[in-house]
Order: sequence, then structure tokens, then C-alpha cells
Amino acid sequence: MFGGRSQTGSVTAKIAIATVPLIISAGEAIGVAREFAASIAPGVAERDRAGAVPARELAALDASGLLGITVPAADGGPDLPISVAAEVTRLIAAVDPAIAQVPQSHFLFADVLAVHGTQHQRLRVLGDVLAGARLANGLAERGGQHAQDLRTRLTDGGTRLTGQKYYCTGALTAHWLGVSALDTRDRLVLAFIERDSPGVHLDENWHVMGQRATVSGGARFDDVPVDPCLVIPYQQAFDRPQQLGARTQLLHAAIQVGIAGGALRDATWFVREKARPFFEAARAGWAETARQDPHTIERLGKLAARVRAAEALLASAGDVLDGIGRVPADAAAAARGSIAVAQAKAFGSEVAVQVASELFSLAGASAADEKYDLSRHWRNARTHASHDPVSWKYHHIGNYLLNDKFPPNHGQL
Repeated sequence: MFGGRSQTGSVTAKIAIATVPLIISAGEAIGVAREFAASIAPGVAERDRAGAVPARELAALDASGLLGITVPAADGGPDLPISVAAEVTRLIAAVDPAIAQVPQSHFLFADVLAVHGTQHQRLRVLGDVLAGARLANGLAERGGQHAQDLRTRLTDGGTRLTGQKYYCTGALTAHWLGVSALDTRDRLVLAFIERDSPGVHLDENWHVMGQRATVSGGARFDDVPVDPCLVIPYQQAFDRPQQLGARTQLLHAAIQVGIAGGALRDATWFVREKARPFFEAARAGWAETARQDPHTIERLGKLAARVRAAEALLASAGDVLDGIGRVPADAAAAARGSIAVAQAKAFGSEVAVQVASELFSLAGASAADEKYDLSRHWRNARTHASHDPVSWKYHHIGNYLLNDKFPPNHGQL
């Protein structure tokens, strides 16, 4: 595994990258994801409560081969469709959405390298990915007018990096960091640096109600040496029609849909195994158990239908992006992909919050006992969705349908 702070130990030194399996088919990837999700299920409540870096679980993810599934064939990878990465993400998120979120930026950066990387960049970084290295982000910043108001800069002719970042999900245990910055001519760039480079300082300043085990703390870069050969002119990615935003948003949608499915699973289990029927239903002879209560049956049925609809929208959006590919043919194709994903993300986010809240209406007061940690579903759904307003997605969907207006060409749609 790579360095990081475990739940019981101190920060460890970086350990060399080890060879991992090469997953070559969609069926294999989904099978491995199911096995991995099952392996991390027993400790999900403890990880949520602790809010510590899940170093052991992330090391297992790194070693699984799942991180390399979207690497292009030209770079030695299986080049599996983004829909497969979304399904892998959904399966893991249904068990632990915090762990599912950690490789989200990893897949984004793999796409960036595939589309915009030089041969040297792909060989160096994607080669490491196929060996089990994970890429983490240093994109967002605090203190500016908005999240895209960057202060981090490349200096000294583009060979030094200085600045501060936040929401650096997975950085503490990653091998490579992709850091957005402005170069000496105020152009947006993406610099890849190794996590243990001198001048890189990562923290665990992550005190939130949900997605706790992402430990998406901050990073400070103090005159960090940068290899100019590992800097991508990132602005050019958004000067033309692109699908980077849609593809990464598909994975965010998969996290929300996974949360919805996990909440429905746990609600069903609690009603079947733990809950008691409402006394009026019992006295009237309608239900001897909670699972026989007619109102509970109807409400659970409605939630199940909405979760299934969210899963279908996610799968449909994945199919649309698979057909478009990493590089859309034109602006119309790019818009079609972005709108399909916006629908899946907006609806999935609403369903996740709804099911995670309705869980307690179905299961009753005993479900609120902290020993079950069922509140994590709502906290995770609400925390994850708060960074990406649903209203803006519905706005762009409506504007596209009513006014033939293409959505904006940025990395969050």
C-alpha cells in the first residue's frame, strides 16, 4: 500500500508500487467490485464513526486492479467503458460511499491524461496506475469568490508550485496528486506531482457530518519542485467540446445512486428483522409484524421504484457516454452527454436523500439508535450532494429542452 494514517497507527512512509491484476472485461470488473464491496462491509459503521483514513481498505482497492480499468489500450490498459467505472462505483457506494468517492478524481485524471497527455506523461503516470498507483486531486480552494477562483501558482519558470487546496479526497494515501494552478502567464494548468515530494504538506482537517472516511482534508504546497514535462495545459480541455465533466459527474451520480440503494437495503433489513408494527395496525388485526403493515409496504414499494428509476437513469446516461466516447464529435454530442448525466445526477441525488430520510419513517424510532449508525446514509447523501447544486442541473436540462441552449462547457456538467 501507499503511505497514510491508519485508524490505529501513525503516518507511514511510502511503499513501492506493487504489480496488480489487469482486469480486462466488464464482467470481471463488476465481479471484483462486488467482492471488494463485500470485504469492506463489516467495518462501514466503525469507519463512519471514526472519521479516520481507511488506509487498509484503500490499499486493498489499490491492489484490486479496479483503478486501471479505464486506461486506454494504447497505454497498456483494458480501456473499459465509463459505464463500467460507474457501475463499479455504484456497487462500492452502496456499501461505503466514502471509499467509493476516493477514486473519483483518479478516473478523471486518467481521462485527462488519455485525451491531453503527452506520450511521456501517459507512460509515466498511467504506467504507475496500471501498477496500482492511485491519483488524487488538489483542485478546490477556499477563500476566493468561488471554487474556481484559484490562487495556487506555478513559479520560477513553471518549475515550482506554491498554494493551498482543500477537499483533497484520497490525497493522504495516493501516489500522485493532480494539482490545478495558474502558470506564469495566468493560464490554467494541471501539474502531476508525487505525493511525497518535498514541500507537500497534507492534513486531516476534515470535520463534516457525512462522507467522513474520505478524509478530504487540505494540502499546502511550499515551493514544491515540478517537472515541467508533467504539466498539462488544462485550459485547452475546456476550449473545445469535451466530456471530461460529464464522465466525472457520472461517477458522482453513481455515488448518489449507490447511497440510495444502500439506504433501501438497510431500511428493508430493519423492517424485516427489527421493527415492530404500529400499535393501531396490530390492534386492528392488519399486521402482526412491521413487514405486514400496509402503509409500510406501500411506502417501501414506492421508494424501491424510485431507486430502480435512479439506477436505470444512471445506466442510460452511461450508455450515452459510451456512445460518445472520451472526445465528442461536436458541441451537440457533448451537450447530449452532459444533459443525460445531469438528469441522472439530479434525480439520483434527490432519491438518495429521500430514501435515507424515509428509512426512519419506515423503521421507527428504534432505528435511530446510534448502534446501527443508519443516519450515515442521509449524512453521506446530503454531504456529497451539497457541492454540486441540483437546481443548476435542472436549469440546464430545462434550458436545453425549451430553448435549445447547450449547457456550459465546464468540468462539473
